[in-house]
Amino acid sequence: MANMRFAVGLQRLIPFLGYHHILMFLIAAGIILLSLLLAGCSSTSPGIPNIFLISLYYENYPPVFDPAQVDPGVTTAMANIVGQAQLEVRVGYFGICVNADGGSFLCSNNASSLASQVSVDQDPLNLIWVASTFKDSIVFPYLIIVAIVLAFVCFILLATFPGWHEETDERGSERDVKPFPSRPVSQVALALIFVASVFVLVSVLWQHTASVAASTIAQDLGNGSVRSGVGTTAMILGWFGFALFIIVTIGLLVMILSISLLDRLTDD
Repeated sequence: MANMRFAVGLQRLIPFLGYHHILMFLIAAGIILLSLLLAGCSSTSPGIPNIFLISLYYENYPPVFDPAQVDPGVTTAMANIVGQAQLEVRVGYFGICVNADGGSFLCSNNASSLASQVSVDQDPLNLIWVASTFKDSIVFPYLIIVAIVLAFVCFILLATFPGWHEETDERGSERDVKPFPSRPVSQVALALIFVASVFVLVSVLWQHTASVAASTIAQDLGNGSVRSGVGTTAMILGWFGFALFIIVTIGLLVMILSISLLDRLTDD
């Protein structure tokens, strides 16, 4: 019986869902994804330490030798310094997570407090300091923050679009009608989500390029003793957020052009 009531309620609701409601849902999804991206490594909450831009960790592996190396033997000295260290550092937009002994992560936005909880043997090459330098000097989260604010304003504007409602015609019968949204409001919403999309694109490209470059350089410097990697989850969140905003931008543009075409046909 409950399932029947739910089905009937859903059937009544679907006809009153407008085109702009779908766009609002996509914007909300994009905002959530980008917010999760910014929250990466900011706390020890489940899943948050797994959202990182770059990770650095100690691992003994056969070093890479190349004729361009002036002193290939430095890898042996570095391996002796590292010893049995197994610390891992993950960097997010607003925080750093450290796993010193293979247990749970410690996360904070203050690298000094994290370093004070780690012994010299656990971080002999100062990976926590390297990660902090990457976060403070290279990572730039503010374009994404501005994009989220612009997308939220666009969401509010879309919420003002008129929906389906009943009107009584000249014959006294009721019918469902839906007026066209205001053209200025639609154009402002389009401009906001377009700018937000551009900001997200620039940030994600910046994030991807900087993370890959820093990861490669760090691993080469720690040849044979330090591994590094780029956070796949962070990349997915960033690119999916950008894709959702682009879909909304195209959807709003198609809506505005369609309304303009209908107005011309009506005038003719």
